[in-house]
Amino acid sequence: RARLTGAGAPLAHRGFRLHLAARLLSWTGSAVAPLALAFAALHIGGGPRALGLVLAAGVVPQLAALPVGGVVADRLDRARVMVWSNLACAFAEATAVALLVSGAARVWQLAVMAGVCGAAGAFFAPAADGAVAEVVPAGQWHTANALLKFGQNTGKAASPALGGVLIAAAGPAWAIGWDAVTFAASAVLFARAGALPRTVPPRARFAADLRQGWYEVRCRRWLGVMVCQAALIGPAWLAGYQLLGPLYGERVLGGAGPWGVVVSAFTAGLIAGAVLALVWRPSGAGATVCAGTGALALPLAVIAARIPLPVLVAAMLLAGAGLEVAMVVWASLLQERIPADRLGRTLAYSTLGQTLPVPVAYLLTGPAVELLGLRTTLGAAAALITTAAVLPLALPQVRVLTLAPAEKAGPAPAPRGGVPR
Repeated sequence: RARLTGAGAPLAHRGFRLHLAARLLSWTGSAVAPLALAFAALHIGGGPRALGLVLAAGVVPQLAALPVGGVVADRLDRARVMVWSNLACAFAEATAVALLVSGAARVWQLAVMAGVCGAAGAFFAPAADGAVAEVVPAGQWHTANALLKFGQNTGKAASPALGGVLIAAAGPAWAIGWDAVTFAASAVLFARAGALPRTVPPRARFAADLRQGWYEVRCRRWLGVMVCQAALIGPAWLAGYQLLGPLYGERVLGGAGPWGVVVSAFTAGLIAGAVLALVWRPSGAGATVCAGTGALALPLAVIAARIPLPVLVAAMLLAGAGLEVAMVVWASLLQERIPADRLGRTLAYSTLGQTLPVPVAYLLTGPAVELLGLRTTLGAAAALITTAAVLPLALPQVRVLTLAPAEKAGPAPAPRGGVPR
């Protein structure tokens, strides 16, 4: 009962309630936007290449701008950064809606819009993750992260169906318009959320701040190892789940219907994992993150072994739950261990390191299937995930990683000398 009561503790703070409401509202739009953007590109005469161009235009600027976004999140008021990032996306998408409704839209214009939103996301993400530590007291960070994940996953489960209905009833332009409205409304809520006081250090040169962010990752051996782990597990999972999974569903399971059940099971697992994280605060943070991300190997191994659908559904549930617990613990661990005035830059470099290999994995997956076959490629991905999940535990700095008890959790002090490990 005490744990269930504590799960709602962050909601007692007005700043977190507004922050959570803004994120929920934005997620409902962002979950619809990719589908609407795809149909918009096809609606104006674009083919698969045009759609690929639009989607890539949203990713590349985000990766390029992430280190800069981390510096900005540490230098400026994070709520203000989130407000302007949302307004930039709202303006870009409103422009796209006007072009689509008028019939003047071209593929390159949609690509520019996606690029603006991607670049804005590079500023928003480090600021938003760091802002969680500013709208609730230190002892409630873990619970606040779990509440945010629960809201995000619930939105992911419901919004695609809403987007499909909206696109079918009104067209892709209005679905993009809904995303623009949610960005603008979220900006208003972020502006009103406020924050707990934090110390902003004197500004150094911009290049020095960039180097400092990289130093924060490099000088903590456990952090560098775990980022490398994610750089292996993330691409292997996405290639297996997003690219090869539908192919397996088509060839073996019998089409999109059975594979849709599998995808729904993974989403349900994510929601269950967020609920579990609300009432469970594991002390062994390093082991929990390794075990949770390692669970992603289960469904890929089941597919490779061609085990029946019910077992695959159960494996997806476990994988989703494990991943979500790991992500909540990881976010809380960084908030505790990284000094608040360097958190944005550290998060930016961490995200960049995890994301950069993903496009490479997408490009290599097709040739790998042609060379090795579908099941062998999926088995290799499962083996890679398992290996990458276990190896960091050989490092003592990872094995001893713990979350502070809720009543003692707090921000890491800025080191006065030496190298933090």
